[in-house]
Amino acid sequence: MASMISVDGLHKAYGSTIAVDDVSFSVEEGEIFGVLGPNGAGKTTTVECIQGLRSVDRGTIRALGFDPTTEAGELRQRIGSQLQDSALPGRLRVAESIELFSAFARNPVDIDQLLSQWRLEEQRDQPFASLSGGQRQRLFIALAFVNSPELVFLDELTQGLDPQARRATWELIREIRYHGTTVVLVTHFMDEAEQLCDRLAVVDRGRLIALDTPQGLVDGLGLSSIVRFSTSESDLSWIERLDVVDSVTREGDSVEVRGSGGVLALVAAELVAHGIVPVDLRVDRPTLEDAFLALTGRAIRS
Repeated sequence: MASMISVDGLHKAYGSTIAVDDVSFSVEEGEIFGVLGPNGAGKTTTVECIQGLRSVDRGTIRALGFDPTTEAGELRQRIGSQLQDSALPGRLRVAESIELFSAFARNPVDIDQLLSQWRLEEQRDQPFASLSGGQRQRLFIALAFVNSPELVFLDELTQGLDPQARRATWELIREIRYHGTTVVLVTHFMDEAEQLCDRLAVVDRGRLIALDTPQGLVDGLGLSSIVRFSTSESDLSWIERLDVVDSVTREGDSVEVRGSGGVLALVAAELVAHGIVPVDLRVDRPTLEDAFLALTGRAIRS
């Protein structure tokens, strides 16, 4: 599979503040690649350098085979970009904005198709100033696809969208990838990263601290699952002896068993073998957010 993006030793500083600290990764053709991290971690600066929107202090970048520092004009004809901070003139109408952006594209998408795809038909003749936050966000995403890009960058894709619009947008991104567009998704939303991304680069304080599939990040840290159930049985030492069990704690009849691997199946089997069939047996498995917090050591900044 061909690399659409190659980043090697990228370094970017603003005065004494290091925004990106020797970051390296590649993005393969046809994948949805996530850049995950708290606000201020350096993820937006990283993708803006890849697009040629910011200068590079040190390191090399190739996107679609182009050097963004010297071939940014040619690169931008073949990529799409939805930036985190965007604005349009207040009086510019929705269809007019798409027409304007289409004028600069070599292979523009049909305007009616974009309006329909991003549910903007009813806002076609509305000025930008009258749009809601969610409608503005959908318009900016539509503008990122106006030139039929091979590679698209989406920064905080669903910020400001309601839950229904978020899910609909996720489906569109999957469909876009299915039709051959490679997607770089910048986000700090765990559910979005988990649902959409094939691989994730976790960035914190300017450094790349992990790179794997969402499930691979969780599995690689060996985080515990927690099996919960209730029983009046006082002696549970036989559960503690299971190899997959790390600890057993209880408060009254409520029991928590922390462990790894197939801890749920093995605990359930032991309970049945000892004549205990709790109706509230359940398991809390480690999530991507748990992995993120384990990697960064602090809560997500929003």
